[in-house]
Amino acid sequence: MNERAALSSDRIVQMASAFYESATLFAALEAGVFTYLQQTPGATAPEVSASCQLSPRGIRLLLDACTALGLLDQTDGRYTNTPATIATLVPGAPHDLTRAIRYNHDVYAAWGHLPEFVRTGHPVEAPALHLGADPERTRRFVLAMHGRALGIGRAVVPLLDLAGCRTLLDLAGGPGTYAVLMAQANPDLHCTVLDLPPIVQVAGELIGQAGMSARVETIAGDYHTADFPGNRDAVTIFGALHQESPEAIQDILTRAFQTLRPGGKIFILDLMTDATHAWPSFSALFAVNMALTTTHGWVFSDEELHAWLAAAGFVNSAIQPVPPPMPHWLATAQKPKC
Repeated sequence: MNERAALSSDRIVQMASAFYESATLFAALEAGVFTYLQQTPGATAPEVSASCQLSPRGIRLLLDACTALGLLDQTDGRYTNTPATIATLVPGAPHDLTRAIRYNHDVYAAWGHLPEFVRTGHPVEAPALHLGADPERTRRFVLAMHGRALGIGRAVVPLLDLAGCRTLLDLAGGPGTYAVLMAQANPDLHCTVLDLPPIVQVAGELIGQAGMSARVETIAGDYHTADFPGNRDAVTIFGALHQESPEAIQDILTRAFQTLRPGGKIFILDLMTDATHAWPSFSALFAVNMALTTTHGWVFSDEELHAWLAAAGFVNSAIQPVPPPMPHWLATAQKPKC
């Protein structure tokens, strides 16, 4: 049983107004505040207003709110980015989170319809919006996943034992970011990214920009129905299974097992909970986020994943947390050698 601090009235008030902070962050990113202050540190509110073509009153209140949240420093009416902002909220920064945060911005409106989901049990927006139906939303989604994967991948890829692996199938591989990182870390490895046509169209651009087109290819297809290329040394499923029903997860894992050579490995990266489905708290909240935007979205437990892997035929399954700050878990298992 996980120990949690007793909930106070102050914490309830903070919870009720937590969206103030999210909205402030999203607005500052959209207005280009952090980028401008990186280029012109120590600017005044009128200078930011004039340069970014924003309301003088609106930008002053936004800059002060960002200062209150620790996103900016202010001295004598002049604003500068804080070290954390410089590292994460300026495009191209060492730990750039701007694209990843845009995904949160895109689903922000959906959370306002949570009572509707509770009444109906159905997503409050069409899942296809970010999977091809809306090209711009799809592109933002893929780029957001790229930004997120760059951060997570630096911690995850060193944990993958790909020694001796030459062929890898990345199911629902999205922007191809993980595949690129794995290929860069393993010079003999060739990766195939399988995802929906609108997704791999953007993925191909990103793979080309990374100079990895020779060793990372894409296949357009739906992993629910597509034939998986066979005789693979490894299969990865990173951040995809939380949108699937238990039956679909079992089917995908069974077909992944079949595509592997004897002794082949599977690696699954995802958010997970304990058996209560209520801890860690971020995973429980993310389950709601997925349910708002996908038909079968949720977050499964580590125990459930162990059982699905065993039912698919895998052995030696193990699940471990990924190093902070991301709350993901990494599962590994193997196809028997004979």
